[in-house]
Amino acid sequence: MHKHLPYCLFLFLCFSAFMARAQTKPTFTRQDTLRGSITPERAWWDLVHYDLRIKVNPQDSSMQGVNLVRYKVLKPQQTLQIDLQAPMHINQVVQNGQKLPVRQEGNAWFIQLKEQQSPGSLQTVEVHYDGKPQVSTNPPWSGGVTWKKDTKGNPFIATSVQGDGASLFWPCKDHMYDEPDSMIIRVNVPGHLTNVSNGRLRQVEQLADGTKTFHWAVVNPINNYGVNVNIGDYVHFSETYAGEKGPLDCNYYVLRDNLEKAKVQFKDVPRMLKAFEHWFGPYPFYEDGFKLVEVPYLGMEHQSSVTYGNKYQNGYLGRDLSGTGWGLKFDFIIIHESGHEWFANNITYKDIADMWIHESFTAYSENLFVEYFYGKQAGSEYVIGTRKGIRNDRPIIGYYDVNHAGSGDMYNKGANMLHTLRQVVKNDKKWRNILRGLNKEFYHQTVTAAQIENYLSKQTGKDLSTFFNQYLRDVRIPVFEYRVNGNRLSYRWANSVSGFNLPVKVWLNGQEKWLQPQTDTWQDTKLANGATDLKVDANFYVTQKLVP
Repeated sequence: MHKHLPYCLFLFLCFSAFMARAQTKPTFTRQDTLRGSITPERAWWDLVHYDLRIKVNPQDSSMQGVNLVRYKVLKPQQTLQIDLQAPMHINQVVQNGQKLPVRQEGNAWFIQLKEQQSPGSLQTVEVHYDGKPQVSTNPPWSGGVTWKKDTKGNPFIATSVQGDGASLFWPCKDHMYDEPDSMIIRVNVPGHLTNVSNGRLRQVEQLADGTKTFHWAVVNPINNYGVNVNIGDYVHFSETYAGEKGPLDCNYYVLRDNLEKAKVQFKDVPRMLKAFEHWFGPYPFYEDGFKLVEVPYLGMEHQSSVTYGNKYQNGYLGRDLSGTGWGLKFDFIIIHESGHEWFANNITYKDIADMWIHESFTAYSENLFVEYFYGKQAGSEYVIGTRKGIRNDRPIIGYYDVNHAGSGDMYNKGANMLHTLRQVVKNDKKWRNILRGLNKEFYHQTVTAAQIENYLSKQTGKDLSTFFNQYLRDVRIPVFEYRVNGNRLSYRWANSVSGFNLPVKVWLNGQEKWLQPQTDTWQDTKLANGATDLKVDANFYVTQKLVP
């Protein structure tokens, strides 16, 4: 999600402000470690496939079902961790017809396997569960299930669980480092309703009790929070987009009363695909298609099932987050959340501490969309306009192994960090190839910040370690300090990490000039006509200061 202060970032910023005042490391618990780390009970097995079966009961806001977890044994171990959060409850776990002992520790459930787990073998456990899942108090920024009704009184239900965890409503290996290679999602709902989930619809099964079960198949790896359940009195329309990899099925599910509005507003989908395939490479999930699904909250980036609640208007609920006017040229939720198909769903963080990989690149994708359709200057104005929302309250990277995200600055500051890096590359064709290369190099993978940083250093041909330390791990804005003495210009970086040496473009008396300042070390250059006017190029996210 995004901000200006949309509520998503409002919550982030409130927490960030609190943490800044506290000036101490947060206190983490055993539950944080069980959720956020690759525990011994997770490390020994590799996810292969989920077959998730859920019965949704709108009348009492409950769910029940079973998840068949197929995995490959990597090394000998007899205890397997599955996660499911209260008030949901695991009733039993079965393997090869045998009921297994289960020990609960908060949201972690430790299954004692009876049969020998031989390395290289494929195994399956059946996890039976039920309960009334946590209700989201502010979706999608607080995780859980939203139980609403449409204007005709029909149930209108949706899940949204990023950060808080997929285990809010289904049992799974709730850590981002490991994704199943494929997944089946079978959702049983009252017969007058439709369920929309990820992937392609394979079957609608009519049952004797008047309910229907919708069978969805995902044939690509999928991250756990990307799995969603959306239920309503939906109508459907579709189109085929002629994409880089051939025909791409685009399917749209909206409430019955909104069909005509959706047919107009969703024209931003092919525009989005055209721009993002240009910048990032082919849409990463052709096999699963693309869906846009109306939900009773603002929206989120669920893989191949992007959710939408922007009230059929441009901007962010009708507002331009950049303050430049360019933000009203497109539907923010369609563009931003679909951008996550490349950065979040294709390239996925292993640890939420590196959530910037999702949000910085996707916030940056907004101005690339603007640039594609309205020109380079427009794109630059848009991303520069979002700087007013940057707080510099705490680092963009969070704490590892405890399910802790960094500052909400990962959106606007992260986007401006990447925009700054583009200036240093000085070659737009090369920059585009780098962005496309990222999605090719890390196709369908989970990654660390180090992998992304190293890739960008290698492809740009520059050591970017201090650049990323400055913008990801520090809260200070670099200051270009300079002084003029006759025909001599002296300059340096201040307010920066040790070794920060970002080259910068300045305008001297209206003429472009590149300089290579160093941290806290004055550099000198001679000027033919003095320096009556000096401005750092606005595309760099830095400040400047004339010093005596």
